Amino acid sequence: MNRITGLVLTYNGERLLDEALASLSFCSELLIIDSGSSDSTLGIAKKHNARIVHNDWSGAIEQHRFAVTQITTPWVVTIDQDEIISPELAKNIIKKLNNPEDVDGFYCARKSWYFNRFILHSGWYPDKLFRIYRPEGITIGGIRPHEELRPKTKAGNIAGDIIHYPYENFNQHLEKINYYTQDAAEDLYSRGKRGSLAGAVGHGIGKFFKQYLLKMGFLDGRAGFIIAVHGFFYTFQKYIRLTELELKDKK
Repeated sequence: MNRITGLVLTYNGERLLDEALASLSFCSELLIIDSGSSDSTLGIAKKHNARIVHNDWSGAIEQHRFAVTQITTPWVVTIDQDEIISPELAKNIIKKLNNPEDVDGFYCARKSWYFNRFILHSGWYPDKLFRIYRPEGITIGGIRPHEELRPKTKAGNIAGDIIHYPYENFNQHLEKINYYTQDAAEDLYSRGKRGSLAGAVGHGIGKFFKQYLLKMGFLDGRAGFIIAVHGFFYTFQKYIRLTELELKDKK
């Protein structure tokens, strides 16, 4: 079988890292790019015989670009520290990479748990992601705070899900919204984008109706409604913080 690196970017990821690395056990080697964890993350990585490389955090985009420079195998499978490769996906990755197609890599679906269920609507599923790739066949971009991995030329698909447990509780979700919206607003401002109160409200309402109605979030029960409300809050915060940055510069 082709040699594969299982790649995880970490920072204080002890909550699910053990399960994440165990799900990558089919890989030839495990690579951790850590940005200064102070919990048991590094101990868990050592338990799985992972190679650990420290790199200070400068955003997900730059961190992943650095990670690719550390790869020595023909293939990479990358997941976040709160994700798990399902048995079906692991089986299909092994099968595909035993006789790979002439592609830069493969997309697979991600299924996320939120509140009390796996979300199957709300724009959250199947959430196809380019997570299995050749190091020379990837482009890394996106808008902060999230990176976007894409093939340089063409990609295939692999059946099976990455299982995602993004938030331990609502408190953690709100903490991430606070961080992500500030980072996103700063990135938009650096690109010349500007905001307003009316724009922030309008974008927020649009996000709610897109997730809850157009993406059928109502079929996800209470969890779908909560996701749509948080979608409104996230989007409103992003654009009102963009306005705040403009006002700050005018002082």
